[in-house]
Amino acid sequence: MTDNTDNTTHFGFQTVPESEKAGRVQGVFGSVASKYDIMNDVMSVGIHRIWKDAMMDWLAPRAGQRLLDVAGGTGDISFRFLKRAGNAHATVLDLTEPMLVEGRKRAEATQKADQLDWVVGDAMKLPFDDNTFDVYTISFGIRNVTRPQEALNEAYRVLKPGGRLMVLEFSQIPNASMQWAYDRYSFNVIPVMGQIIANDRDSYQYLVESIRKFPDQDTFLNMVRQAGFENAKYRNLTMGVACLHSGWKI
Repeated sequence: MTDNTDNTTHFGFQTVPESEKAGRVQGVFGSVASKYDIMNDVMSVGIHRIWKDAMMDWLAPRAGQRLLDVAGGTGDISFRFLKRAGNAHATVLDLTEPMLVEGRKRAEATQKADQLDWVVGDAMKLPFDDNTFDVYTISFGIRNVTRPQEALNEAYRVLKPGGRLMVLEFSQIPNASMQWAYDRYSFNVIPVMGQIIANDRDSYQYLVESIRKFPDQDTFLNMVRQAGFENAKYRNLTMGVACLHSGWKI
């Protein structure tokens, strides 16, 4: 891997050494882990559930598939996947162990314990062999990765031929006035909610800023293609507030 010790990246609107970002992201999600699911409901007025269901609709999970859910946190995507696929297996990987701990506490985790693995790991250096998984998902996580292109490259590596990539992430509204209104909500309301509910304004300030630093839909689509995925396309959700990107390892 290339030596990136002198390179910089963004952490929200701050510029930081690449070597520091992962630790800072761990700090953010370690801090909010116990309130993460509640905050998702409050911030999106529950719409994140509709987006995740839309992800499953497009993905169409099938029995026997092996899912790798990267930045899987408390297991939202994996639980949805297993519910639809039935007899399948999901590996939840996250950089932040407290998020995985919260996921294991959920009732679904107990019911499906034999179908789930929980792994602490880095999206840019996955601890799995080539051609291992049928499906790779990452939901609201890739914008927190230090080098997203490397994460996409790793996704391609660990997927089997015929495997499917699906990325759910906040994106850009292709309407300037609506984007302006959404930004006003994001920057003025969400950090305050973070303070009230999770007693952590700074972490939610970072999360809002990280959304604005993430590439737009077409730029990210090109990154998916650069990793080697074919038949790559995207679908906007809620007018582009969020976006689903899909690609296949052919």
